[in-house]
Amino acid sequence: MIFLVKIIKFINSLLLFLLILITIYIVHINFFYVDVILYSAIFDGILATITTSLILYFSRYFKIFSFFEKIQMLVIYLLIGYALAISVPTVIDRSLSFYILEKIQDRGGGIKKSKFNEIFSKEYLLEHQLIKVRLTEQLESGTIIIENDCVKITKLGQAMAFFSHYFRKHFLAKKRLLMGQYTNELIEISKFKSVDEQIDSYKCK
Repeated sequence: MIFLVKIIKFINSLLLFLLILITIYIVHINFFYVDVILYSAIFDGILATITTSLILYFSRYFKIFSFFEKIQMLVIYLLIGYALAISVPTVIDRSLSFYILEKIQDRGGGIKKSKFNEIFSKEYLLEHQLIKVRLTEQLESGTIIIENDCVKITKLGQAMAFFSHYFRKHFLAKKRLLMGQYTNELIEISKFKSVDEQIDSYKCK
């Protein structure tokens, strides 16, 4: 009987956490400045967890839970907040897949496949201010610095770039479906380098 009561109250605490999280998120995005969507959403999750923990601690309704159980519940809230921060606002903000769906819908429900390169180069970058957004994220993350119009990678950025390149090369799918065909070709930045003269034109002097 006690176990069933705990389950019900735990579910209620989850609903309470989600209600607090959504409220904090809506207030944050509408009335406060946001530097990076991901970090902002994670901060909202932490703030919602702290608020819920105070309610758990002071409310008689949740006295049935032991201190250890409350700690476990807080960890669950943090994980849910983190998962939601990545899975909803961050994915929608960064996802090219969602952009494609929105663009097709906006263009009357259909776009010629041959025109997507043009859409990405002429519309996607401008509409989403992609370069400014991503540079801002990296600046706030400490992975780059900008000096005299030169974007330079930091030691943290070098470590992350090494990790992403290693993971991409060794741990991403080697038989991936691309337009009806499975390919084992790994996508590496070095494969798409232009001629040396063009590369030199955008290097910092």
